[in-house]
Amino acid sequence: MLSIKVICVGKLKEKYLIEAAEEYKKRMTSLCRLEIEELPESRLSAEPSEAEIEAALKKEADGIALRIPAGSMVIALCIEGKELDSLKFSQFIQLCSSKGKSRLCFVIGGSFGLHQSVKDGADIRLSLSKMTFPHHLARVMLLEQLYRAFKIAEGSKYHK
Repeated sequence: MLSIKVICVGKLKEKYLIEAAEEYKKRMTSLCRLEIEELPESRLSAEPSEAEIEAALKKEADGIALRIPAGSMVIALCIEGKELDSLKFSQFIQLCSSKGKSRLCFVIGGSFGLHQSVKDGADIRLSLSKMTFPHHLARVMLLEQLYRAFKIAEGSKYHK
């Protein structure tokens, strides 16, 4: 069974996002081993300088690096990443599994994104859209797309 870890910078606070994330996590219990790990988002001043942002991203990157399971294929979610439609994303997940990549690790940064070192260290950079979304919503969107990918692979009517 495929093992998927989602590393997220920042804690979900809004009830509707927590409930949505929990729902997709529950739906995937029979499809994969899913783990979601939250890291604290660095606190910044109201008007942070570029240096302050860089230092915060570096600190977050260090925490991310410690949590990536050995042997995982790392997928960094970032705006400059490759865009895939749901069918191609499902094919990607299936291809990873068929090629022996049984551990996938998705990384979602905080409100300022991911440090360049995380992006550079990733096997793949993935973008959910050209649009900008709050990182907390991106987590729910990723979970939904993972669920959809599994349902596409099994030929379910979930994906229309």
